[in-house]
Amino acid sequence: MGDLLSKIGEFKDKLGKWLNGEEVDLGNIHDGMKKGSEFFHSLTWKHWVAIGGFCVLVGVLAAVLTFKTADEAAPKDLDPNQTIFLSVKKGMSAGDITEELLKHGIINNKKAFWLQVKKGDVADKFKSGTYAFKPNTPPEEIIAKLVAGDTTEVKFTIPEGFGVKEIAKRLSDEGLVDEQEFLDKAKNFAPYSYIKRDKDIRYACEGFLFPDTYVLHDDPSVDGILKMMAEDLDTRLTSKLRQRAEEMHLSIHELITLASLVEKEAMYEEDRPIIAQVFFKRLKLGMPIQSDTTIQYLLDAPKEDVSIKDTKIDSPYNTYQIKGLPPGPIASPGMAAIKAVLYPADTDYLYFVADRQGHNHYSKTYAEHQQIVEQVR
Repeated sequence: MGDLLSKIGEFKDKLGKWLNGEEVDLGNIHDGMKKGSEFFHSLTWKHWVAIGGFCVLVGVLAAVLTFKTADEAAPKDLDPNQTIFLSVKKGMSAGDITEELLKHGIINNKKAFWLQVKKGDVADKFKSGTYAFKPNTPPEEIIAKLVAGDTTEVKFTIPEGFGVKEIAKRLSDEGLVDEQEFLDKAKNFAPYSYIKRDKDIRYACEGFLFPDTYVLHDDPSVDGILKMMAEDLDTRLTSKLRQRAEEMHLSIHELITLASLVEKEAMYEEDRPIIAQVFFKRLKLGMPIQSDTTIQYLLDAPKEDVSIKDTKIDSPYNTYQIKGLPPGPIASPGMAAIKAVLYPADTDYLYFVADRQGHNHYSKTYAEHQQIVEQVR
């Protein structure tokens, strides 16, 4: 009996591996199962009743554990109308693809999907490319798409003011990249000489990934997306704009850093060139810029108002404590913010504060500024 149970256990383990797409040899346990057959012929009806009850119990427990594991591995609360993009790269095995399908909520039961794959004998017929699915798509539909190579054109949009972390999360949520891989590579991604790698800069390419709508025709990859977004900004920085920056004695790094602060401070178009002018005046006078947006960049989560305690944070990004610009940009500015820095307004303002609707109010003296703060906050 013990030898038989051992063989059954071995068969179960190998069957599990087979269902997960691994190559296994089921033939080498044939002799053991033959001996088991001879053993079964010697059992009485009482033995059969006991064995039958045991098998039913094991089967129920296995089913519960299988579905529980599958449910726990799949994302929860997905919008059934949501489009999920799946990137199938060359060299990925059918098992790898199944894991990605489960991870993104396209399937919710790995073993049920694998049974369909094995039934159709299509594990080696999946084609690379980018696919669009809905949550909990029937396995038959998924397999048909993967075998036919029914890929899709992928479009994604990055809004102005997004930082590297927000870009990584959006691309991950859309199933295009692994979030952590994107963050890891963004730390040192510096394809142009004006992008700095510095110990004080969190992500070298922060601010240099242009906010835009992009269309991917090939397999999406972290490297490809980073390169595409950085090239977009570099192309938009025309010779005319670069010459204007030189006339203002601004490096491209300084230009994008200032533009990122303007982007985060201004909600409305008319405020951008005025805020840019305030920053230039403060820099010229040797005053701290005192931009709340640089404090927000240091916090784990955004706050409606920064506190006095927040302004004491020890960091080269804390523009309440340092004079001059922070080490680098804090977000990706759009062209309006970049042009606002290159063509600022002509004002004498030194202070500004935004009301609860996002409109900024300006003043020339600190006393005036305090009065406005009391009125709008």
